Amino acid sequence: MTSTATLTPLVGVDLVRVQDVADSVERFGSRYLDRLFTAAEQADCAGGPGVQAERLAARFAAKEAALKVLRPEGARPAWTSIEVVRHESGACDLRLTGTAADLAAAAGITALAVSLTHEHDHAAAAVVALRTGTGNPDDLLGDLRRAASGALPAPPRKDQQ
Repeated sequence: MTSTATLTPLVGVDLVRVQDVADSVERFGSRYLDRLFTAAEQADCAGGPGVQAERLAARFAAKEAALKVLRPEGARPAWTSIEVVRHESGACDLRLTGTAADLAAAAGITALAVSLTHEHDHAAAAVVALRTGTGNPDDLLGDLRRAASGALPAPPRKDQQ
């Protein structure tokens, strides 16, 4: 069987209650902020308490979504090794360092995109990664193709269980 390189999309999504982040900032202060956010992220989120909490919650959601893409086994990377970088245009990117970057490299992840949003009580983020695969049927793309062709059964519906 000939092996060809393929790109497999991986997606992570997360939703965070803004009030949970605001409560943590109020209760733990810099201990919480420094454990989860880089100095640049904290500076980017500066503003009144409500604005800061919304922005921090969106970044926390992005970090959680990134973890869903990285799929660590065992210990998770440091929160600060997943950084949301905001450009002057308002667009955001993810910067991975340390263990998070190592996980991405080991998984063959070649590109990441992130989208953040916050509205009233909630913040959300979606992370899309592209992973280089070998074309091996054991790769996720192979699973998706087999599922689409009917080679993998769909999970039973609740009314069929």
